Amino acid sequence: MKKRSMKILLIIGLIIAAGLIYIFTYVPPLSEQHGKVATKLYLGPGDQQALIVAFGGGGGGNDWARDYMKEKRDSLNDMGYAVLALAYFNFGDIPTYLDRISLNAISDSILSVAKHPKIDENKIALMGGSRGGELALNLASRFKHFQAVIALSTSNVSFPAITWSANTSSWTYNGEEVAYVPATFSTISPALKGDLYTAHSMMLEDEEAVKKAEIKVENINGPILIMSGKKDNSWPATEMSNQLMERLKERGFGFHSQHVVLEGGHIAPLDHFNVVYDFLEEHFAAN
Repeated sequence: MKKRSMKILLIIGLIIAAGLIYIFTYVPPLSEQHGKVATKLYLGPGDQQALIVAFGGGGGGNDWARDYMKEKRDSLNDMGYAVLALAYFNFGDIPTYLDRISLNAISDSILSVAKHPKIDENKIALMGGSRGGELALNLASRFKHFQAVIALSTSNVSFPAITWSANTSSWTYNGEEVAYVPATFSTISPALKGDLYTAHSMMLEDEEAVKKAEIKVENINGPILIMSGKKDNSWPATEMSNQLMERLKERGFGFHSQHVVLEGGHIAPLDHFNVVYDFLEEHFAAN
């Protein structure tokens, strides 16, 4: 009986081990909608409008086209800016998951919209929150035709795809995966409990991976505004934003950059949007 029990335990152990190996080695197929995005343009008054491209976060969809963002869209339009709400996953006929999203395709889509006769195609700013901030920084650090970045509750590195295996990059550039900080086995438990702050913090303990996955923000071709909340419970946004600022300082960034630290949580920047308006008027529209 004892030998039989030991054999059963061994079989169970092998099954579990095989399952874990499968989870950490399985690479999901690239989406059939790879390279597709969805956009909605909101024009302000007048001609030669500067364009603000707005990205949502890790929930997907087109946040900036939703009703709860209408007041901020309208305010930007009233200031003379066109607003492009851009969805990059989990919306209509585009990729379902945040998995190897093409930075090139997003850039091309933005430039296509920027050819609108009422838009100044030489005046484009990117704005994103959470994973959308990560996206905005990744784009602007690679494409010189973006002249300003507003990153809200952002990261200083690229994180893995939001898939059940989490072993691919969130982004691709020129057909190659962008380096990312991997999700180790130890992150599974907090992630399943919904403790995203702990899961992300554990990933950031891998100093070598962090160094490889750092976004090269010093290559951005214009001013940068970063905002974070001290009590962010999704990931350590303030600490990561401080790392962004330190990198800019170390590499002699030539444009204006600022990090505004707020008392609130992950969505605190949306409650202090006057900072965004002031930044745009002082450091983007005036140039």
